[in-house]
Amino acid sequence: MELLQLQYFITVARLEHVTEAARSLHVTQSSLSKTIARLEDDLGAPLFDRTGRRLRLNEFGSRFLCRAERALFELEQGKQEIKDLANLEHRTLELAVTAASMLPNILREFRKKRPSVHFHVQMLATQEMVALLLSGAVDVCLSSPPVQGDDIECQIVYMDPIVVAVPKGHHLANRKKVSLIELRDEWFVGVKRGYGTRDRVDAVCESAGFVPQYVYEGDEPARLSALVEAEIGIAFMPNSARNSREDIHYIQVEDHEMVREIALLWHKSRYISQAALEFREVVVEYFRSMC
Repeated sequence: MELLQLQYFITVARLEHVTEAARSLHVTQSSLSKTIARLEDDLGAPLFDRTGRRLRLNEFGSRFLCRAERALFELEQGKQEIKDLANLEHRTLELAVTAASMLPNILREFRKKRPSVHFHVQMLATQEMVALLLSGAVDVCLSSPPVQGDDIECQIVYMDPIVVAVPKGHHLANRKKVSLIELRDEWFVGVKRGYGTRDRVDAVCESAGFVPQYVYEGDEPARLSALVEAEIGIAFMPNSARNSREDIHYIQVEDHEMVREIALLWHKSRYISQAALEFREVVVEYFRSMC
């Protein structure tokens, strides 16, 4: 059995048409048909039911397809592993995050460990991040909320309290704690739906009997502090994102559990590069030092 036979078989199985498969593979229909026939001879059973140039997988073909796809996937992962080992110092680490407030410090620590490894970071909503992880386009994700899935490994690394940020001079600015229902008539600035903190906050507020009123919804969490300082609105913010601005006061929510879980995500089956493994170690150690 040859690798080329498996590649041709998988293409035909997906398209179920000899002409289309031959065009996709850039080979003649005759060559493709002969290759599939040799594979069936090797296996001792037909893999397709044939009607003209249309092919449909039979029971033998359906079972073999799962094995063939797995074999090619493992070979591709092996190829990536060898490439990674040979070029560790020149690899680009692909990262996707929904929880970015502590990312600069984490990247600084990682760069100390691997100064020659480049990284590319994308700030994404949860669904976009998961799609890229499953496709193999990113190596590791730093996510809030955690994401569960058959192909996703999820390790919770930190429990980050969510606080209320108000500008200096606000009627709540002298408070250390506030009841959630006291905020029902306030105007908020926040990120758009789809980001973990926003979705978590909205759900808790709804359980308290109100829907937050947003005057600003954006894609950049880092901009919220400036908007609060400018008295555009108040904000729910992760405690880890608070800064030392004198014109902002942070208040604890006292009657509901307002916390976001931060998790590392990676693909269960895909090869994990040495750079990605070391990045995960840096993340875990960073959050452990905060506890």
